[in-house]
Parts: sequence; C-alpha cells; structure tokens
Amino acid sequence: MSASGTTPAAEPNDAGPPASDPWKSFRGVMAATLILEIISVLLALPVVAKVGGGLTPWSTTYLLGFAALLVVLAGMQGRPWAIWANLGAQVILVAGFAVYPGIGFIGVLFALVWMIIAWMRNEVLRRQRLGLLPGQQPPAP
Repeated sequence: MSASGTTPAAEPNDAGPPASDPWKSFRGVMAATLILEIISVLLALPVVAKVGGGLTPWSTTYLLGFAALLVVLAGMQGRPWAIWANLGAQVILVAGFAVYPGIGFIGVLFALVWMIIAWMRNEVLRRQRLGLLPGQQPPAP
C-alpha cells in the first residue's frame, strides 16, 4: 500500500502468473493411481475370503500390509524416487499369485499401468529438456 492508502498499479513489465508446473499434476496422477490400487487391493479381501479358499492370517496380513504401503507411498509422491518405489511395489503385488491368482493378475495390470506412467514421465522430462512444454521458450539455435 502507498501512503495515500491505495495499492500501487501493477508494473507494465510484470510477467504475469508463473508457468504451470507439469510435475504437480503428474504427482496427482500418481497419487490417484495409488488410491485406485489401494481400493483394488482392499476389494480383494472378500474375494479371497469367498473364492480363494478363505483368508488366512498370512493372506490378510499381506493384503492389509500392502494396502498400508500404498497409503504411505501415496503421501510421498513429491519425492524424486517415488515413481521407482511405485514400480517396485508392483513386484510385491505380482507376488500375490501365491495368495490368489486374481491378486497376481491385479499386480500385472497395475505393473503395466505404472510402466506407462514411467514412460509418460520420461516423455515429459524429454520435452522439458527440449523446451517443448506449453509456456516454455524453445532454446535458441
């Protein structure tokens, strides 16, 4: 505020709002994918109970523990290693074939989803390096 009680006018050379952060939306996509995976894993509990021969203490611990791991991972998507931790977690889910084949199948599906997400991440990185993202100035030749 100026001494007269009014706010000064914006400078004519203001750059405007900052360019959008492509990684903020990417982190949201990864966290949302993990939430969908949590729901899928928890929905496997009644399936294993009815069709998979019943829940054993081991299978219950496996499913609930894996869901808890996914919850923790969902909160850590801002870390640079998060995508690789997400991919690594899929190995644990694919190992769910030992509990019930349907769980392993869910693991294979989500492993494919995470591989696509990793590919998209690499594509955004490539475009960012080349200056091809919206709001970026292409590098001078």
